[in-house]
Amino acid sequence: MVNRIAIAIGAHPDDIEFYMAGTLLQLKRARYETHYFNIASGNCGSNEHNSTRTRALRRKEARRAAAVLGAHFHPSLTDDLEIVYEVSLLRRVAAVLRDVRPGIVLTHSPQDYMEDHTNTCRLVVTAAFATPMPNFQTRPRRAAIDGDVAVYHCMPHGLRDPLRRRVMPGIFVNTGSVHETKLHALARHQSQQQWLEVSQGLNSYLQTMSDMSIQLGRLSKRFKHAEGWRRHLHLGFSRADIDPLRHALGKDYLLNVAYEKRLEQ
Repeated sequence: MVNRIAIAIGAHPDDIEFYMAGTLLQLKRARYETHYFNIASGNCGSNEHNSTRTRALRRKEARRAAAVLGAHFHPSLTDDLEIVYEVSLLRRVAAVLRDVRPGIVLTHSPQDYMEDHTNTCRLVVTAAFATPMPNFQTRPRRAAIDGDVAVYHCMPHGLRDPLRRRVMPGIFVNTGSVHETKLHALARHQSQQQWLEVSQGLNSYLQTMSDMSIQLGRLSKRFKHAEGWRRHLHLGFSRADIDPLRHALGKDYLLNVAYEKRLEQ
């Protein structure tokens, strides 16, 4: 029986919308049950409000964005810059995965411009690896689960690693038909417009997201808008080198043949 459950896990409120929401929407169209989970609260994402006010505001925005995406919302576990690869946080992330029981996990790139993103990636990969291990205790306690899980990493911000080297996708997902919904979900994070202009020079966070999806579409040489992915090695996660994203999306999934050939060399 095919496991039709997918979860997108980002570091902060709006990360899923920037990098993963198009694929999550396509999976929902393919009759997947979808889940939305940011590990950090977004409490540092303001130069107007204090931490408590920002945390509450961004949680409300994230809930609204998840509703636009039609995904089940999971509350954050910690604050910004406190996503650290350590066992107590790992136990809490693993508990969420055991509750959700996903067949597909979408998360950040192993290389990205900030450590909240890369540490989220590390925590998610380890948590997914630990889901079938009965001797690894989660918090709250959840029983170990069986079943294949496929982990996919989205593109880093700017499509480059922290040393400025270009990162190419191994997979392109066509997001053209869901791009407007993706924009509507990102627009729910209204508090981020002014903050991102000041902190990162993003003139419009909506335009920045669109520009990135158009750039990936051009790289695909087939789609107008796309999201890019790299598949995590299947060893320890599934019994075979399955690719449920490909089976779910069909013609909206494109393997980067040049990338795959480079991996085989």
